[in-house]
Amino acid sequence: MTMTRRDLAKIGLGLGAAVALGRNAFAQGPAFFRIGTGGTAGTYYPIGGLIANAVSNPPQLVLTAQASNGSVANVNSIASGALESGFSQADVAYWAHTGTGLFEGKGKIEDLRLLANLYPESIHLVAAKSANIKSVADLKGKRVSLDEPGSGTLVDARIILAGWGLKESDVKADFLKPNQAAERMRDGGLDAFFFVGGYPTSAITELAATGGGIDLVPLSGPEADAIRKQYSFFAADEIPAGTYKDVGAVKTLAVGAQWVTSAKVPEAVVYDVVKGLWSDKTRAALDAGHAKGKLIRKDTALAGAGIPLHPGAERFYKEAGLLKS
Repeated sequence: MTMTRRDLAKIGLGLGAAVALGRNAFAQGPAFFRIGTGGTAGTYYPIGGLIANAVSNPPQLVLTAQASNGSVANVNSIASGALESGFSQADVAYWAHTGTGLFEGKGKIEDLRLLANLYPESIHLVAAKSANIKSVADLKGKRVSLDEPGSGTLVDARIILAGWGLKESDVKADFLKPNQAAERMRDGGLDAFFFVGGYPTSAITELAATGGGIDLVPLSGPEADAIRKQYSFFAADEIPAGTYKDVGAVKTLAVGAQWVTSAKVPEAVVYDVVKGLWSDKTRAALDAGHAKGKLIRKDTALAGAGIPLHPGAERFYKEAGLLKS
């Protein structure tokens, strides 16, 4: 078959149009939005899955939840561009943004932005009933685990000690994971330990039931108020009566489990994600899917914010009446 110049020109025009259409389709293609969560046995991972499934609106918007090593890993992955978003404790996000705490000497992650506060992670100060510890001040001279080196809990514990006028050297400090601390307390080798996380937690539940009884030491009053004033990522909280065996309601502090992103993510994408988070569809999925899902509420979306809002999130919250224009 012989091709004329006119035929070749037509083919060329057709290929050019196809390429142009392809480029246009790519430009208008789906926005992929990954969520770094935590280990598969924790709370971040299932919550991330519920949110990703509910908010996704293919082909325009596709969210996926990925298992990770938690807050610090997620913040670092957002900074490197390996993730569009992730879950983080509010304190970790604040330290990353300001280059303090866990991120002291590592530089500031100034592009970190808030999408939403999700649910509270309560600070538990667990004391053996036999130790007769009724206040943080009573920890002086006691055997206290502040959690393992490199943990957010350790930094929080030091802040709380300082808030009540204590230095780390005022206690007989140990640095154990919560499960190890609970075992040590059960064996009589520890008077108190700090734990940050959603209640109830299995290690403390088991200890309260089998370890000779526990007290939860309140973190309230003027000392707690001063800490909240100095560190905006802390919020007032209460662990309800009966959460742990024979323990009444206790006022404490909490850090939010927060959903964070990068300032580099386009405003329109973030607006759609946040709008989807607070939709009726996502509300139903969270209420039915996980105990912590019920605590994820629009009226606490901005509680304990220690970093700036992403402009896309800010636009949504202004429209929703949660922020003044």
